[in-house]
Amino acid sequence: MRAAPIGLERRPLFPPANRRAGHCGGCEAGQRSTMFLVGLSGGIASGKSTVVAVLRELGCAVIDADVIARQVVQPHSKAHQQILQHFGTEVLLENGEINREALGNIIFSQPEKRRLLNSITHPEILKEMLKQVLKYFVLGYHYVILDIPLLFETRGLTRFMKYTVLVYCDPPTQLVRLMKRNGLGVAEAEARISSQLPLDEKRKWATHVIDNCGDRESTRRQVLRLHAQLEDSLHFLWARLAVGTAVAGLGGLVFLVIRHFIS
Repeated sequence: MRAAPIGLERRPLFPPANRRAGHCGGCEAGQRSTMFLVGLSGGIASGKSTVVAVLRELGCAVIDADVIARQVVQPHSKAHQQILQHFGTEVLLENGEINREALGNIIFSQPEKRRLLNSITHPEILKEMLKQVLKYFVLGYHYVILDIPLLFETRGLTRFMKYTVLVYCDPPTQLVRLMKRNGLGVAEAEARISSQLPLDEKRKWATHVIDNCGDRESTRRQVLRLHAQLEDSLHFLWARLAVGTAVAGLGGLVFLVIRHFIS
């Protein structure tokens, strides 16, 4: 499956009536009653944050999985207590928060520890993501962007996305950017990049690719084209969400979706 370059769409798009051009926020009552999800990912130093910044400028609803991941491990949370139980106090800062660098060093070299950490944090992250999706659904957003760094590595979440967008840059550019950004040597930078699925491999799974090898203005133009395509799309995945919410209630829906996510 090849990704469609920005400006070309693999699926037919049909413009809806009464579209408010240039805005992907809340919609007028009665204009849209459904919503779809767009998965956004990239690689280390590929420039995803630049793309997210443009999307936020456009008023798009963006749910950041990294931000949620930090929130769910705050002191006194369920995940925080479980991490402390399994990893010990050496992964804590003086203020009681998780030392992400220390924890990252552990899971980087020990795959079984990484799987353990994921089993602790992922259910809590998914629950919070779902709450935010429901919020934007109620507010009438046309689509919601889920910014998930490991979207293509896990694959489980892609089934819920109508479109998946990869922020891409070629390997030499990625290496140079990472070395400059983090002050790393070649060997260390290459090790960090190799710990992730290669961008060229992720590209095979994405429906859209934003090429971020050039300057910011080039990237911005691609994001604007992508936004226009998403605004015009009539592919809705979440109509059933309204029925599920009404029938099962928020609590029941959260349980069912999370159970499906982790099954």
